[in-house]
Amino acid sequence: MRYVLALDQGTTSSRAILFDEEGNAAQVSQREFRQIYPQPGWVEHDPKEILATQCEVAREAVGRAGIRPKDLTAVGIANQRETTIVWDRQTGEPLYNAIVWQDRRTAPLCERLREAGAESLVRERTGLVIDPYFSGTKIAWLLDHVPDARARAERGELAFGTVDTWLIWHLTGNRTHATDPSNASRTMLYNIHTGEWDPELLNMLGVPRALLPDVYPSAHAFGMLSAGILGEPFVIGGVAGDQQAALFGQACHKPRMAKNTYGTGCFLLLHTGDRAVRSENGLVTTSCAQTTGREFALEGSVFAGGAVVQWLRDELKFFSSSNEVEKLAASVPDAGGVYFVPAFTGLGAPYWDPHARGAIVGLTRGTSPAHIARAALEAIAFQSAELLEAMQKDEGERLTELMPVLRPRALETTALGAAYLAGLAVNLWRSRDEIAAHWKLERRFEPRMERSVAAGLMARWRDAVSRSRNWTRAI
Repeated sequence: MRYVLALDQGTTSSRAILFDEEGNAAQVSQREFRQIYPQPGWVEHDPKEILATQCEVAREAVGRAGIRPKDLTAVGIANQRETTIVWDRQTGEPLYNAIVWQDRRTAPLCERLREAGAESLVRERTGLVIDPYFSGTKIAWLLDHVPDARARAERGELAFGTVDTWLIWHLTGNRTHATDPSNASRTMLYNIHTGEWDPELLNMLGVPRALLPDVYPSAHAFGMLSAGILGEPFVIGGVAGDQQAALFGQACHKPRMAKNTYGTGCFLLLHTGDRAVRSENGLVTTSCAQTTGREFALEGSVFAGGAVVQWLRDELKFFSSSNEVEKLAASVPDAGGVYFVPAFTGLGAPYWDPHARGAIVGLTRGTSPAHIARAALEAIAFQSAELLEAMQKDEGERLTELMPVLRPRALETTALGAAYLAGLAVNLWRSRDEIAAHWKLERRFEPRMERSVAAGLMARWRDAVSRSRNWTRAI
């Protein structure tokens, strides 16, 4: 049996999953790492901790599996997107903590760009909206706030990368400065139509071209994993942003196939083939993981999905383990009229409001932790439903998947997508059809709630959302 090692670097943990050639997870290792909140709306990670935990779990997964080195064919990387790191090319030392995708510190810069009329240019070239979510304004912030950073960047002394690029750089012994289109397309600096860094956008944000990585297809020999990591060198053959990796791992390789991933956030992607469809309903256009030719997707991004459960666990201390939330929420028949809008770092699609903040409305004297827990889980469903509605409006008809919901046997589809891309690069798998044949249905979920009842709940949800919006702008 031959294997691929997937490094799944997420927002709250680093994982390594070893997949066999039939797409089965043979071994999993995971480490959580610190979430750093310097002030309200700011979210940071320690880049060194990201690297260290990723190396630890890689060694642990391979060691536990007890496989022979010759049976490991390649390594793939899936990563939290938009999170921004700048480092010294000579030493590999980060200039500052990683600014996480959830971070809102660049909201004032985004407002200035919109006021200057840059929205249409950004939308046309990148498929994105102007929002602190994306990497471009984070890079500009670092260059403006870290002493001497801008001058050093212009001299070519610094390197920028999203987390995939940071990992590739260090895992290859500082030899490779690279990314793929799925990650590049999240920077607000990459022209998704030409497949190049856009000079006009770089000039708009004052980002030197020398700072940026080279862009290669998602299935590509990015470099060799240094022998010091796993004892022998292995090719890094696949790289994709986590959501595009999940789309690929779910075998959504054809237009009008869609997936929704529930992690720290919730991300709904619809494959649109070689058409870069412009959304009129608050979604963004993004590059898919690419093997040959350009492929695109419509995407809706919810910033707080599983993060809501983590907040109930870590900050409110409602339970000690995240899997206890289901039992607590099920102990009451409904949320008791409570609605929880988890806009901890603003709202993503379809609102794109960096000034929104979290709100729990409808509280009464009888409200219990169980009601709040249920409202938190329902918030995940409400947010996903809004994305689905927006996507159907853009497409003009119902999607082929997601109504009903099909849950695969292999739930680790983000890591699996990275593994598939790496396996394609080394011919472990020879085609997308071969990969798609591995997909197996675990359970089918049909809607059971009356549509009129669901519509009433959604209307009340939108009312709750309206009360959370523009909160920090009013200060």
